[in-house]
Amino acid sequence: MKIIAYSYCDPLLEPPLDPGVWGWEVDRVYTDLGGRQQLQELLSDCRTEPATYLLIRRWEELGDSVEEVNSHLEELESLGINIITTESEANRKDILQLLREIQYYQRSRRIRQGHARNRLQGKPPPGKVPYGYKRGKNSYAIDRAAASAVKDFFEQFLLYGSLRGAVRYLEKRYGKKISVSTGRRWLTNPVYRGDTAFRDGEIISDTHVAIILREEAAQVDRILRRNRLLPPRTASASRSLAGLVVCGSCHSQMTVTRVSQYRKERKYLYLRARNCPKQPQCKSLHYELVLQETIAAICRDLQGAIGGLQMLDMSQVKSEIQGAIGRQEEILKQLPNLIENGILDAETAAIRAYKLRTEIAELQGRMAELLPVNLRSVAEAVSIPQFWLDLSESERRFYFREFLRQIEIVRKELNTWEVRLIFIF
Repeated sequence: MKIIAYSYCDPLLEPPLDPGVWGWEVDRVYTDLGGRQQLQELLSDCRTEPATYLLIRRWEELGDSVEEVNSHLEELESLGINIITTESEANRKDILQLLREIQYYQRSRRIRQGHARNRLQGKPPPGKVPYGYKRGKNSYAIDRAAASAVKDFFEQFLLYGSLRGAVRYLEKRYGKKISVSTGRRWLTNPVYRGDTAFRDGEIISDTHVAIILREEAAQVDRILRRNRLLPPRTASASRSLAGLVVCGSCHSQMTVTRVSQYRKERKYLYLRARNCPKQPQCKSLHYELVLQETIAAICRDLQGAIGGLQMLDMSQVKSEIQGAIGRQEEILKQLPNLIENGILDAETAAIRAYKLRTEIAELQGRMAELLPVNLRSVAEAVSIPQFWLDLSESERRFYFREFLRQIEIVRKELNTWEVRLIFIF
């Protein structure tokens, strides 16, 4: 008994099939990549020495049209070969069902091949165009009226670090109402950074005009990562200490509470333990006192905490990544010469160029994750008490969350307390 297997893979759509998937009992595996040379060799070998069984994944792999599939099936069956499909439910005896399945898969393959060719050329995928762009001939083009709103949305987020605040600003300033989840997708969408993203997660860089700079995009990513460490809804809170303060005695999150006296306009802010299990409960603290103690602790402890870190040489890391990007770009420049000299055909060169551009996009993403500034120089600036004097609550909120993971209130005897900072690094 002789068992053979045949698979067809289009290099535009899928990687070659692993021969091991058929099992050890298969005597020979025929594999075609784009062409049909191995299929012709299979037919020739079977005319000389017919096999007992032929394993295929789907019926349509035996040809590029219904006529070809039918012709090859008839020839193989005339040689007494039993054909077994591993991924098709259609039965050979049910001709109508078989024809429908073959036509469906071949039509689907033609559509996917068209999309794959567009991808190799850096053209945008099908579907709705992201807000701020319109569909051009070969790439996304800027929609100037909508792009200004998107740009302002990003600037608001970079300024205050608040997603909900940026969403509210967009509705108030431009009348564009979006949900918070849509705003988060905008912030992480590669399209606004000048890149084209596909459904499988692959990204091609520099395919069209960007709305935000890569440096701004890197800052957006850092703020989003920082905000994930905070309790829900505190990223957009109006008070700078919101979401950061924890009671060291009962380990409860402390919330900002506003209190006013009867028939008096003046209002007072307190920090209160939200779910204190103690009886009596931990006392509330004046917000301004905790704020001043936090600023004093930052000025006292920040430089020492950063001094204890073993900082990476960011310039060296960036130069290494830039060197890798430069090498990939040099290979891209050589591809036209390889086509002219007949070393590569146009289709193979297009696939290679696509892979190189996705690797460049990945390297650029790694470089964007690096800190854009020297952390020590920033620490020196914010460790000066005068730095904090003229800052608004929103600005203080930004700097607190740039360095602090948590502010712990350590309670002592006689109703005294002190602030202990837990830094983010």
